[in-house]
Amino acid sequence: MSKRIAVVTDSNSGITQSQAKECGLYVLPMPFMIDEETFYEDITLTQEQFYQRLSENADVITSQPSPEEVMKLWDEVLRTHDEIVHIPMSSGLSGSCQSARMLAEEYDGRVQVVNNQRISVTQRQSALDALALVEKGLDAAAVKDVLEKDKFNSSIYIMLDTLYYLKKGGRITPAAAALGTILRLKPVLQIQGEKLDAFAKARTVSQGKTIMMNSIKADMEKRFGGAKADNIWLQIAYTYDRDAAEQFKAQVEEFFPGFDVHMDPLSLSIACHIGPGSLALACCKRLN
Repeated sequence: MSKRIAVVTDSNSGITQSQAKECGLYVLPMPFMIDEETFYEDITLTQEQFYQRLSENADVITSQPSPEEVMKLWDEVLRTHDEIVHIPMSSGLSGSCQSARMLAEEYDGRVQVVNNQRISVTQRQSALDALALVEKGLDAAAVKDVLEKDKFNSSIYIMLDTLYYLKKGGRITPAAAALGTILRLKPVLQIQGEKLDAFAKARTVSQGKTIMMNSIKADMEKRFGGAKADNIWLQIAYTYDRDAAEQFKAQVEEFFPGFDVHMDPLSLSIACHIGPGSLALACCKRLN
């Protein structure tokens, strides 16, 4: 008899609780401290409420789920499943992956924690890939192996509307933020593997979009085996401004004809560091 395998991820994937139920996934909500009160993404904190608090200059701090919260979910899932594939956000951006790995040691191999350096729309794709691999009959350890071997086959570029939140969180120096503000630069960041790095400085939003589209296309062609719709998943993520994201989606679809472009709000764990008005373009190589 084949094993019953569950796929668990966290809300950094952008997968909502209702979407998780539809797909047959489990999503661990990420906790936030807002003015010292704890909230959980998509449970007690909506996107709208989050941006309202951010605009009021509230003190917003990201956290990772407590060991008790993680183990409670795993224990519930293991009542009806034999094994779990657990896909947390990138180990380079949070300690939650390392924490989950330590907790999994108590589960005698029944929980396999995947460290494949994904976040937001690329993490979502990993969760969907895991479901497809389970459907093919792979056990949790084999799914983990496939996803970790595939970890560098994704790319994300993010254009920020403001440097204020990176400065507030201590991610850049106040002097660099001030210079960017004076020059009205639109920084483009890159998430590649473990790190969130500066990639380019655009003088206008239009230039920033062009940089992101050209960079994704170059990654597809040089790293992922070709810019073809049957080879690549293409995704957009955004913070707060859906209208701007819809406009960008139309441009991306024109730039990449034939591609089906998936679009999601960026998870709040990233949004609190980069602020509203950000646009991201991402791609993942499709698993064969």
